[in-house]
Amino acid sequence: MPGESSRSLRGRIGAYAMHARNDSRAVTANARAAFLARFEDQVDPQRTLPEPERLRRAMMARKAYFAALAYRSAVARSRKEAPTVTTVSALEVDRVSDPTPTS
Repeated sequence: MPGESSRSLRGRIGAYAMHARNDSRAVTANARAAFLARFEDQVDPQRTLPEPERLRRAMMARKAYFAALAYRSAVARSRKEAPTVTTVSALEVDRVSDPTPTS
């Protein structure tokens, strides 16, 4: 039975082959339309606003979504880059603070 990495690799091969045969924009058109419709539903669920205003607000909601995503990503990266605190033994502190040469 293939492992997780084998399944992942086979899936990647299949995706590359599919995108080699088809236009990537056409393959993902329905998914992109559904994703963008989410923002229109968020700002005007009953579709009472004029279309230009609804589209303008949906664009702002989309920008807010991606800005929040970027913010969360930056916070996560800063947590990974935060220096770790190491403990120093009393013996090491004495050795560093002692000005007498050891020769």
